[in-house]
This record gives sequence, C-alpha cells and structure tokens, in this order.
Amino acid sequence: MKQGLGTQLRHLIDLLDGDVAQQYKDAGLAYRPRYTPIMRALQATDSASIGEIAAAAGITQPAATQTVNLMKKEGLVVVEAGADGRQRRVALSAQGKDLLPALEACWAATKAAADDLDAQLATPLSSCLAEAIAALQDKPFHARISEARARLHSTQRKGEKT
Repeated sequence: MKQGLGTQLRHLIDLLDGDVAQQYKDAGLAYRPRYTPIMRALQATDSASIGEIAAAAGITQPAATQTVNLMKKEGLVVVEAGADGRQRRVALSAQGKDLLPALEACWAATKAAADDLDAQLATPLSSCLAEAIAALQDKPFHARISEARARLHSTQRKGEKT
C-alpha cells in the first residue's frame, strides 16, 4: 500500500531531523534542530519580535512562540518587553551568541549533505519542496481538499441518478 503524503512527509522529517540532531550531539552540543530558523533569524539582528522572527524564519507565529519559549528555558535567548510594552522582543543571549561558531560549522556540513542528497535525486528535494510551498501558498491544501470533496460528492450523486 502506498503511503499518504502526510505519512511520507513525517517519515522524511524523522529521517532528516534525527540525523541532524545526532550531528549536534556528535559535536558535543545540546541543541535541537528546530532552533535553527530562530537562531538564523536572530543572528542577523539585535532583537526581533515574534512576528518578525516567524516571517524571517518562514514559520508560523505559534511555532515561533513555542520554540522561543523552549530556547529561553535553555538560556539561548532573552525575551524582554518592547518599547510600547505590548510586543515582546527576543535576542540571542550571551550563551546563544557563544554557540554560533559551532553551529555555523554544523550548518555548513548539513548544507553540504543536503546538496549531496539533491545531486542524487532526479528532482532536487529542495526545488520540489520550494515548488510545493509556493503552490500551497497560492492555493492552500484545505481549499484543494474542499474542491476534491465537492468533485467526489458530485460524482457520487451523478452515479446515484443513473
């Protein structure tokens, strides 16, 4: 039986994240792969709001909030009230900044491995994923499911009439 798209994607993420996490362990780092988009967003600025981080990292605001909270518990970021008191500002802590050189070495190795994987595939995974993301931004999967359900329902009703 062919696995569904969601099952395949979860399996792919498990394969990738597990090995990336192992790379950090091998380098002696207590660091989670999910922190990388936040670290990359923050290394380019003094501080950022959760919304700015989410936009820069290409993740949702709830995901950014959850990850920032985990990173704060581990001492990688500091969170302070913004100038108007309503918005929280996030910045790398001294510990987070100190970790950057080791992380950059890991990120370079990960990129080289990703390039190697892309070269082995008929269609580079990075290109396929970018194309899929763009297509889903143009027309969300929910809309596609709704349309498919309507088509199936219409086909079923036509079958009942004949």
